[in-house]
Amino acid sequence: MTLGLNTLVRLQRRRPAPDPGPQLSLPDGMTTPLGCDAVAVPDPLGPLVLPWLPRVGCVYADGSHWWWIVPSDSDYALPWPAPARYAVGAPVSGTARLIHRPADPVPYTPPIPLYLALCRVTGTAPDWSRAVPA
Repeated sequence: MTLGLNTLVRLQRRRPAPDPGPQLSLPDGMTTPLGCDAVAVPDPLGPLVLPWLPRVGCVYADGSHWWWIVPSDSDYALPWPAPARYAVGAPVSGTARLIHRPADPVPYTPPIPLYLALCRVTGTAPDWSRAVPA
């Protein structure tokens, strides 16, 4: 029996994830129909990312990082540019405070615009635009 790439990816996604530890508490009234992960960026980059986003969801800050809430699996086939860090389950530090709340009850920042904004502010080419070696 041979396994194709799609099957292997599905099997990987079904593996139980390690316990991420304490997870952030979303504001009352927020819903997470697509699960909840986070992308952390160093504090100085946070304000540089904002103007590039068409929509900003819940954003938390802990003094060293800004944490952007994204739907679960937003890291699927997408290597986030350094120094950003993808956090499954949104294990935001206990000292994080909410610095932006959207008007609607959905806490997500769209992951593709966030990814592109981070690529722009870090000077990183998006993964899909890099040359493929022969």
